[in-house]
Amino acid sequence: MTVAPRIPRGIDDCSQYLVSTNNYLDSGNPNNAERLGILPEEAVKWSGFANRFLPLYLLYSDKKNSRTTAIKDQLLSIIDEVTNFDQGSRMLDRIAASPNVTIADMETFNIKKGVLQKTTRSVATTPLTNQVAAAIQPIGGGSVNIKCRNLSSERAGIEEGANCVQYAYMVGDKAPVSADAENMRRDVSTKASFVLALGSASSTQSLFIYFRWHHTKHPGLAGPWSALMTTFIL
Repeated sequence: MTVAPRIPRGIDDCSQYLVSTNNYLDSGNPNNAERLGILPEEAVKWSGFANRFLPLYLLYSDKKNSRTTAIKDQLLSIIDEVTNFDQGSRMLDRIAASPNVTIADMETFNIKKGVLQKTTRSVATTPLTNQVAAAIQPIGGGSVNIKCRNLSSERAGIEEGANCVQYAYMVGDKAPVSADAENMRRDVSTKASFVLALGSASSTQSLFIYFRWHHTKHPGLAGPWSALMTTFIL
């Protein structure tokens, strides 16, 4: 009987896997990486894979405008890197063998063990409804520190059912009328806390930005945009 690999080899499935596992390792207090015995440098390496993969995957997802053979090859190369890293570090085997491992851990990392060998995962179909509560703080050099959370939470974190926070923004003097206004730029972060680097040339201008919870594999489930937020860039 052929056993499916823990790390998906398909580009779409691997995108979801990397984003969800990366968010999961960083969640909790202490975080799940520490609880499961994952070394700090291993967690950083895993986060690096996700952060490299996602921007390329967004280009790959746009079949009409930005999907190219080169983008596809880069994504497949990262999948190979992830697989080789796991084979060398035995990270997923160590998670499976951890005395602290839970069913949620094994589901997240696609570790089929015991009762999970016959389980199937349902796909969410209900759109996200909560708005993002964001705190933005200029830190100089044209960069802004951003922390996002659920309205009902006091800590930064990605909303359940989402795998990233999407933001639409522009730099200038005149506020946009909506997140869909002309000249708005869009990007996503797999981390709830991140730094938006706008460049030193943006200093003394204003940042106008909206946020929403997003799912890169199921974009139709994206939540509503937040109210417009504004800050002066240092």
